[in-house]
Amino acid sequence: MNASAAITVKQLQVHFASSRGAPVRAVDGVDMEIQQGELHGIVGESGCGKTSLARTIAGLQRPTGGSVTFDGRELDDWRRERLAFSRHVQFIFQDPLASLSRRQTISQSLEEPLKIHGLGSASQRRERILELLQLVSLPETCLDRLPRALSGGQRQRVAIARALALDPRILICDEPLSALDVSIRAQILNLFADLQKKLNLSIVLIAHDLAIIRLVCTRVSVMYLGKIVETGPTSELFARPRHPYTRALLEAAPSIDPEIERSCHVQLLSGDPPSPSSPPSGCRFHTRCPFSAPVCEIEEPILRLVDERTKVACHVA
Repeated sequence: MNASAAITVKQLQVHFASSRGAPVRAVDGVDMEIQQGELHGIVGESGCGKTSLARTIAGLQRPTGGSVTFDGRELDDWRRERLAFSRHVQFIFQDPLASLSRRQTISQSLEEPLKIHGLGSASQRRERILELLQLVSLPETCLDRLPRALSGGQRQRVAIARALALDPRILICDEPLSALDVSIRAQILNLFADLQKKLNLSIVLIAHDLAIIRLVCTRVSVMYLGKIVETGPTSELFARPRHPYTRALLEAAPSIDPEIERSCHVQLLSGDPPSPSSPPSGCRFHTRCPFSAPVCEIEEPILRLVDERTKVACHVA
């Protein structure tokens, strides 16, 4: 285990029962590390297991197999100290309107975690609430409002403030921008970047928009059908993608530059992703990969170092 890793994941499996018999292998043998103070992006197609991975790391979903280690202790040990764990690791959901109580004012929502953990007197909690508002750039006038009276961007800022109330070390954010207007996304992205630097937070950002990941993340992990197929520094991964799936994702992402868009050759993937209930043998991507070799159909590639900081699970990378 890397000494600077905040969270270490080893051979993590998250399977769900299915009415069709075979379980859905949402996460199926993931190895990864979240370094202290980094902004780590996780990308991939819908259904690849990003949310299941994030929820399991946050302790909201029990794993089927493997381990998640935080501060040198496995998650199972932390389950006996759930309140202590939640002070260190917080989760931000995709839809702030659904994650905030519609009957609580913003003040009540922000004070609730402080009350649960028995932190401070009423006046100290009020002071902390005002600090949180300042951190996420919200006016004090919103405290007596209900979530429905705020804009989508303001609600997401409230959700972020509530997650920060206990001074966590790690924020896990599941598509936190997808419910927001495009004009608001940049503001929330800048907020994440500022908070990460100011508070030395480790932030895990789940997203399907590669432009968002490229803008703010220091490292990226690419998931396909329950597996991480490539992970490395953002700048290197975008400049030189090693895995054919990563390359296809980057080529399919639209560019704001019309000259680049016209000159870009997009390598379209054939077919749809296989079912996570019955993944193909060997490399799970070989049924859609334009560079598939005979070994890819037989032998499953392991996630290996191809340079000092990049790992790839591919026979032909």
